[in-house]
Amino acid sequence: MAAGLSLSLLWGVLRAGTAERKNGMISIDTSTQLCAVIGNPVEHSLSPLMHNAAFRAAGLNYVYVAFRVEDLAGCVAGMRALSGFRGMSVTIPHKIAIMVHLDAIDPMAVNVGSVNTVTHEGNKLIGSTTDGPGALRAFDDAEVRLRDERVLFVGSGGAVRAVAFAVAMKSGAARITVLGRTASRVARLVDDLCAKTDTDVSGGSLPEGLADAMASHDIVIQGTPIGMYPDRMDETPIPAEFLRPDHVVFDMVYRPFKTRLLREAEAAGCHTIVGADMLVNQAVVQFETWTGVPAPRETMRKALVNALRQGEEED
Repeated sequence: MAAGLSLSLLWGVLRAGTAERKNGMISIDTSTQLCAVIGNPVEHSLSPLMHNAAFRAAGLNYVYVAFRVEDLAGCVAGMRALSGFRGMSVTIPHKIAIMVHLDAIDPMAVNVGSVNTVTHEGNKLIGSTTDGPGALRAFDDAEVRLRDERVLFVGSGGAVRAVAFAVAMKSGAARITVLGRTASRVARLVDDLCAKTDTDVSGGSLPEGLADAMASHDIVIQGTPIGMYPDRMDETPIPAEFLRPDHVVFDMVYRPFKTRLLREAEAAGCHTIVGADMLVNQAVVQFETWTGVPAPRETMRKALVNALRQGEEED
């Protein structure tokens, strides 16, 4: 299976190289470093746009492609066997399952319980998570301080879990509150945050607890699929009457570029952060981990935003 994967990888690199040469951008040679995103499905991924734009801007001999992967063990064996396979982004459904195939996993990813980034270091494969650090960078870019603040998470799924651990471990937030519709999942996340971090954490029911939580928290992080393209774009998990001008509202949903929640938050005078900024910044962390050089963040953001807005115009 690893041999089959190697042929697939080679074909992907050759296709990517041909496309790039047609545009007069980069060429593929024996020194080219390969990076990829794996998932199933993966055809929707915008990561190749961001990373390849960044590699070109930085003048690096890297290429980034996308692979739909069903045989995860074979995929990891193929990466391990190919010395030029430098990095891999991992998306659904492999973020948890890949952990047993790696040689080491960083502490934040261990706490989160999933990996979205694999780095090939010598003969070892190292797992990490960049979703949470990417969210923290999005707050930094927006000049929003989390230290000593009360942070409300709307939702309790995997994306919220990754960001909540980053906030608890790295930001110095005074308090975290998690509200969700599935009591068992909220309880599990709250228990894990309390056991593995020093942050004050509580949880509750989203329908019953939202009004009071919105009144007592200044930082609001929306992590549910509500508002997402294409089926839920007219929905919002937070009624407009709960928004006040001193709220900072961050919606993890990145398509559409501005969700209904963010539009209503802007109308209420809130400071807003778009989900695309988290997506860009988690890719920035990956780029810097794999290359060891500062990422051309604005180039990556431009490539992503252009793709998102073009998609909205086509729809």
